[in-house]
Amino acid sequence: MTRNQMLINGKWCHASDGRSFPVYNPRDEEIISHVPAADVPDVEAAVKAADAAFPAWSAMNPFRRGTLLRQASERILAKKEAIGRLMALEQGKSLQEATGEVIKGADILRYYAEEGERVYGRIIANDDNDTVSKVIYQPLGVAAAISPWNYPIELLAWKVGAALASGCTIVCKLPSETPLSPLAFLECLQDTGLPAGVVNGLTGSGSVVGPILVRHPLVRKVAFTGSTEVGRTVLGYCTDNLTKASMELGGSLPMLVFDDCQLEAAVKGAVRRSFRNMGQICIAVNRIYVQRGVYDQFVRQMSQQTQKLKIGEGIQSPADLGPMCTAKGRKTVQDHIDDALDKGAVLKCGGKIPDGYSKGYWYEPTVLANVNHDMLIMQEETFGPAIGIMPFDTIDEAVRLANDTPYGLAAMVYTQNLTIAEKCARKIDAGNIAINNPDPGVINAPYGGIKASGFGKEHGPEGLYEYLHAKHVRVRMLD
Repeated sequence: MTRNQMLINGKWCHASDGRSFPVYNPRDEEIISHVPAADVPDVEAAVKAADAAFPAWSAMNPFRRGTLLRQASERILAKKEAIGRLMALEQGKSLQEATGEVIKGADILRYYAEEGERVYGRIIANDDNDTVSKVIYQPLGVAAAISPWNYPIELLAWKVGAALASGCTIVCKLPSETPLSPLAFLECLQDTGLPAGVVNGLTGSGSVVGPILVRHPLVRKVAFTGSTEVGRTVLGYCTDNLTKASMELGGSLPMLVFDDCQLEAAVKGAVRRSFRNMGQICIAVNRIYVQRGVYDQFVRQMSQQTQKLKIGEGIQSPADLGPMCTAKGRKTVQDHIDDALDKGAVLKCGGKIPDGYSKGYWYEPTVLANVNHDMLIMQEETFGPAIGIMPFDTIDEAVRLANDTPYGLAAMVYTQNLTIAEKCARKIDAGNIAINNPDPGVINAPYGGIKASGFGKEHGPEGLYEYLHAKHVRVRMLD
């Protein structure tokens, strides 16, 4: 079911000038398909289509919108294996991981189908008995979604689900590295009978499509997930028309492990959150701080468990880890490891391309000990399969180290002490804190960062309200 055309105004089409670009398999660098390279006329057509569709879509009963989202969710689940295979081919993750992400994307649409039916206003008393204030919520208009390649369906679903449930129409700039599975996802939405223009999907260069889309005067909301560096540029574009924006940007997730923790659970959580999807997650563990009493034991067990992870193609045969998605990402990982080793870190496992993988973007999951904050791996977002482990003595020192970063997306803490857990939760500068578990985000609770990790929320009702504006209506009853 490979869909390799753009979706504009309810129709699948090529770029206006016929140009296209290749999509590669990161396992062997072979071309999988070609997709259109959108340019100015294509972006203009998509935004105008979304704008034309907005009045009728926003006026539609939210229960009817919810029905369409639920139908789309069912279609996606029915095609989960085929869509998952596309994602596995273009992104590098295993078929099992990819199919799980497709299921999650369907779940997200179903969640927002229900949440959109629960947009309530407020009645506010005035000091005059004949006057009352009402607060109502209305959709902003055309939304622009820019989503990344690491979770090409899940992160798109966050935006599409909330936008459509709120009554907004949307233009999606799909990731150039992984456009095929998002196109298949949008196809399931369109096949429910969505009115033309409600959902539009563009493929092409971010440097070409992004500025035109974000700066367009008809776009009233921008939802962006990506690096902090690119996020700053996108936010600058939003100032042209004072467009509302929400941004989930980079992270450098700290994990704090205290002496009193359940060590086995901490190690298991660390391995999962450090190396899942080859560490290509905004909330991947980047740096681990372990209280000195269990430091050596933790490093030993972490290294042992990491070496048990199975590397492989993950489609025809099961594997824990596939390749990284891009050559650029693998180079960053190598640069961070080399920098740490040059500055005195100790390599406990990994640190190289696995034997027998000369083609593609493979890399062994890597554990570094004896690290410090002079090293890039403890200061920058590696976004790959490498972590550093550093000892600490006191809770105040651990919190200080966790906060020694411009980022503030998420953090993890392992402790059996309620006081330590509460103190860390309150004092660590991050938008999401996971205590004794490796998953800081769930769909029905707000998710987002602070500081250089962005602002605004996705997930939960907060994610829905990012696409709505509050309107105050003050009524006086006259005799």
